[in-house]
Amino acid sequence: MNVRRAVIALALLLAGSAGAQSLSLTFDDGLNPDKEPQARAWNSQLLEHLRRADIKAMVFPALARTGDGAGRALIADWAAAGHAVGNHTSRHRSLGSQKVALEAFIEDVQEADAAFNALPTWQRRLRFPFLKEGDTVDKRDGMRAWMYDHGYESAPVSIDTSDWYYNDVFLTLSKAGGQDAKLEVLRAHYIRHLLDRAAYYDKLALQVTGKRPMHVMLLHVNAINATWLPQVVEAFKGQGWAIISPRKAFTDPLYATPPDTLPAGESIVWALAKATGVTGLRYPAEDGDYEAPALRALGLPAD
Repeated sequence: MNVRRAVIALALLLAGSAGAQSLSLTFDDGLNPDKEPQARAWNSQLLEHLRRADIKAMVFPALARTGDGAGRALIADWAAAGHAVGNHTSRHRSLGSQKVALEAFIEDVQEADAAFNALPTWQRRLRFPFLKEGDTVDKRDGMRAWMYDHGYESAPVSIDTSDWYYNDVFLTLSKAGGQDAKLEVLRAHYIRHLLDRAAYYDKLALQVTGKRPMHVMLLHVNAINATWLPQVVEAFKGQGWAIISPRKAFTDPLYATPPDTLPAGESIVWALAKATGVTGLRYPAEDGDYEAPALRALGLPAD
């Protein structure tokens, strides 16, 4: 079945009302207390925000971000709080890079699996670093075949964001001190960014499949989310979004439709749109370069 037929079949399967807006929260990477003194505090704050909001999320740790010791223990805290844990590889290398062979990438997946698979909420779901799923047919399809053979499922996102970029700006302002007014401006713009990206991918999903999926949003374990997650959740709920668990969201048929694109990756909604001929899609789909001009106009450090 070609991709166009697959998307039509998906649309028929999901046919009916456009449905309510819902999203789940997933967090990539993790933190390393050996390199970042505030890592434990940020991790604890984030988990406390999720507990108070009664939200179950999913974290995708990469050993390159957590390290082998204290950072891995922080991921165990996520599991102890009932949040699912997936695989984000050991070295956090892009399968879309010509420098990364399929065999080396598989080793990265296996190393991360060995490090975290004893956690009680572990799931064999792979979140590709940088959302890049291969720059050649052989790498893309070879990885999909390996995952199938080893009981792995992909963990695509439908809503991609540049929260990592806003986190860099947040840290710059926080470390400078005396920047409360600018931080308030940044907070408003950050929340606006997340709402805008959610609205964009929701509209694109409607265009491609005829239905709003149960969305999966990409965020990171970082300082900005540890600080402002309550305001983010409040803003989404204020616009009518329901927050659901990733476990529920991943049951949406959308995530079982591998797009036929090269280079493979990005938001699965973006990839399906690309595969079916939607024009005007920027590449990469999200990047700090797109956000910098607006922040400069607001007098914020954008570089």
